[in-house]
Amino acid sequence: MAKAASPIPDGYHTVTPHIVLDDCAKAIEFYARAFGAEKLLSMPGPMGKIVHAEIKIGDSIVMMSDEMPSMPGQPGVFRAPKAAGLATGALFLYVGDADASFDRAIKAGCTVRTPLTDMFWGDRYGQVIDPFGQTWAIATHIEDVPPAEIGKRQKEFFAKMGRS
Repeated sequence: MAKAASPIPDGYHTVTPHIVLDDCAKAIEFYARAFGAEKLLSMPGPMGKIVHAEIKIGDSIVMMSDEMPSMPGQPGVFRAPKAAGLATGALFLYVGDADASFDRAIKAGCTVRTPLTDMFWGDRYGQVIDPFGQTWAIATHIEDVPPAEIGKRQKEFFAKMGRS
């Protein structure tokens, strides 16, 4: 007799990101180099495309697939950032050492979008863009900042940038 399934499968969280790529197979290999990702699953589809894949980074699973044409009953199509011509979202990585992880991502082939800096909300934080157009925020939490203090620091931060 089959065991009753959990509504959230083991190893997953309530929210699990899913990204669309223009070359999912190459992205899986790249994410292993850049972020230490472990490939869990890759399901081939028509025309050499990957219809569904999963990687694990730290304790989190990221689902992904190649761009696919529309299917009956599904209007439109999801596009990868390159095809869309814009960032379609971002993935946020909390890591033990933001500087080391940021450097690893750059050495693997990411480009800097936002340099690493200590941010007003208490994280050492920066952003990179991978060769597939996906944005990755990389952070280490370095300070617990009370909400009122975050607001004060935020105003100071934007004032320095000329944005009040």
